[in-house]
Amino acid sequence: METETIFYLIVLIFSVIIHEVAHGYVAEAFGDPTARLAGRLTLNPAPHIDLFGSILIPALLIFSGSKFLFGWAKPVPYNPHNLKNFKWGTIGVAAAGVLTNLLIAIIFGLIIRYGMMTGALSMQFIKISAIIVATNLMLAIFNLIPVPPLDGAKVLFALLPYRFQYVHDYLEHNWLFVLLLLLFFAPMVMTPAISLLFWAITGVRF
Repeated sequence: METETIFYLIVLIFSVIIHEVAHGYVAEAFGDPTARLAGRLTLNPAPHIDLFGSILIPALLIFSGSKFLFGWAKPVPYNPHNLKNFKWGTIGVAAAGVLTNLLIAIIFGLIIRYGMMTGALSMQFIKISAIIVATNLMLAIFNLIPVPPLDGAKVLFALLPYRFQYVHDYLEHNWLFVLLLLLFFAPMVMTPAISLLFWAITGVRF
């Protein structure tokens, strides 16, 4: 396995962990301490690793030669009934992970943009930063897809009238099948979007 692929995998694992920890912190801000009590507000990978999402799926994508590397950590537990405001608390918790990934992408993207302008960064550091930007943009965009258990679905169905809940329940019941379909078709749609955002943030073509 190439060094770059190994680093890509490490970046992916820590990016999904930070994504989940963000959910937990926002849930606590809205009144639910479940994630903290479960010991999940930590960057230690051990409590977060999911056998299927953190190891098997990324490994399958790597060894199949896919240019689209994706994975996830164990969802951080939270009790929506503890939220001070159920609707906006649900939306806030769901959006926290996506916004955190976007923030990471923007920070490292701006480092690339202004580091290249001033010549202050080595090409190796720029390459590492580019992997971080691309990985976090991929996670943010993928999680915005409105299909359970992704964050986009939680935001969408929190905003929709309750009569649409049956759609959510059906998709959630068949989430694994739907997710595998997304992993197959998503790269065709996501790659142009990631490339566009990467260029917008860094000023460099992806």
